[in-house]
Amino acid sequence: MTLHRILSWTPAAVVFDCDGTLMDTERHWVEARRQTFDAAGLTPPTDFAERAKGLHYTECGQLMADETGRPELGPELAGELLRRFRVLVRSKPLTMPGAPELVEAAAAFAPLAVASNCPREVVESSLDSAGLLHRFQTVVVPDDAVRPKPYPDVYLAATQACGAYPGETMAVEDTRCGIVAAVRAGLRVVGAGPWPGEETASLVDLWVETLADPQISGWAAQRSSVRTPPQATRAPSEDRLRSGAH
Repeated sequence: MTLHRILSWTPAAVVFDCDGTLMDTERHWVEARRQTFDAAGLTPPTDFAERAKGLHYTECGQLMADETGRPELGPELAGELLRRFRVLVRSKPLTMPGAPELVEAAAAFAPLAVASNCPREVVESSLDSAGLLHRFQTVVVPDDAVRPKPYPDVYLAATQACGAYPGETMAVEDTRCGIVAAVRAGLRVVGAGPWPGEETASLVDLWVETLADPQISGWAAQRSSVRTPPQATRAPSEDRLRSGAH
């Protein structure tokens, strides 16, 4: 898809990632990992932060254990990681640049959802503190029936809740893990954040440095001024959602 096409398109729904996309919480995960490594007397492997970015906390805890030669500590490290993250995120919830404005503008022309690898209480409390939670029709997080990113399940469930078909839905993401999940689900993707390199950038339809970028903010403002939300033609079936097919 060309740049012109993505910016001339009106999606039937928009699904946002939370950590690092709407909320500035990635720094809290970085600090929580550092504290967890220190408390366990373990040394973080080189470039661990990049490999851990976007992972579900249980997978991250196991990766921490595996890469330090202590695989048996996976569940313990995951639990400690989540505990420390919750303390940090409660202490200073911040939105990412341009995120509140984009949410408000997009809510005028499409149903919105959140698809996150974080625990529900963390996502909902941080969005509520930012005054954004009421704008979303649903918040989808992993559970017994929905696998975490990079599986497509959270995005399939989110588009279904919005009454949209994946191919008519836009995902807004900041990590390769999340981008892969959205692409597998069949969504078009806008990536936001520091340039991720050609390999990751090639997966998205548009990459912007922040959600305050005039390209994306102007696009949303133009569509919100019309205020005619499009109707989805069809939604993914329950069987398709459960199978995670894409």
